[in-house]
Amino acid sequence: MSRLEHCATLWRWSSPSAPSVWFFLTIDGAAGEALSALALMRRLELGQASGFGSLKVAARIGTSTWKTSVFPQRGEGWMLPIKAAVRRAEHIGEGDEVVLELEVL
Repeated sequence: MSRLEHCATLWRWSSPSAPSVWFFLTIDGAAGEALSALALMRRLELGQASGFGSLKVAARIGTSTWKTSVFPQRGEGWMLPIKAAVRRAEHIGEGDEVVLELEVL
């Protein structure tokens, strides 16, 4: 797998027990299935999953690029955390449609 491109809606997660607010994009459909297949192959090769079943990725939105991880989202694809610096630089907010590019590392 080289690069994946996906369009998703930015959504917010918060918890009543924690003051933090996090923003994510859900990677589902064909892109999510490709990530799931790769995660399964790596699990079979290594005999173990990485932390929380995550995959390390290089992400790009607009002109912003960064390294992070994507996390499996119970039967609903994968979650990509979007940090504040990227949201500010790309002028995106909750509910915005975002085109992203991922490369699994």
